[in-house]
Amino acid sequence: MKRSLSLLIVIAISLTACTAAPQTAGQPESTPVPSPLPTQAVPAPTTVSMTNESPTSTPTTAMGAVYFQIVSEESSVTYEVGETFFNQNNRFNLAVGVTKTLSGTIFADLNNPSASSIGPVQVDISQFTSDSNRRDNAIRGNWLESSRFPIATFESTQIEGFPASYVEGQDYSLKVTGNLTVRETTRQITFDVITRLEGTTLSGSAETTILLSDFNVGPISIAGVLQTEDQARIILQFVARP
Repeated sequence: MKRSLSLLIVIAISLTACTAAPQTAGQPESTPVPSPLPTQAVPAPTTVSMTNESPTSTPTTAMGAVYFQIVSEESSVTYEVGETFFNQNNRFNLAVGVTKTLSGTIFADLNNPSASSIGPVQVDISQFTSDSNRRDNAIRGNWLESSRFPIATFESTQIEGFPASYVEGQDYSLKVTGNLTVRETTRQITFDVITRLEGTTLSGSAETTILLSDFNVGPISIAGVLQTEDQARIILQFVARP
């Protein structure tokens, strides 16, 4: 009886071993492979421009209202006055003096020209230089006294002749009336002006005639030597930019 039971146990163990899956010798057990992570899209790099190009500047003609400053280095004021030398057989000479020391502003409304104006213009008359140092020193020290009163000032009060509209590069003729102060004397004078605007450069000329006696500076007379005319011509050549 015991022998029969033992035999049955051995047979059961043998059948169990036969049903197990065979293992290949030397082959390691397989390792589960993890599922790959989902791929994340990488954004394209941003393109940055490295050019040095500046934005195109707005033309002056599109700006409407512009303030111009007189460029002293490119401008000048000139006087012309006739003189007669008695000690040289009444020789006539045209005395000419020039200064480049001046300043001033001009307001131009390109969309409404009649709204334009001229600010005070100041001239350093102590810097007038002619072809004679003797004349220049006499003017500074005695007649014009520009060594004491170096600045002459013109302040406009009325401008006539504005066009209805502005055209680039075209000449315009204006009459500018205002008060001219020399030393401590102020008189009203009128300049005939021709001006034009090309790009950002405003240029032109202004001329007038004054009497020296109106400003108590002449006519200049040196007994037996010379006599100047009372009338003097004043010319302003100007270049102005914003």
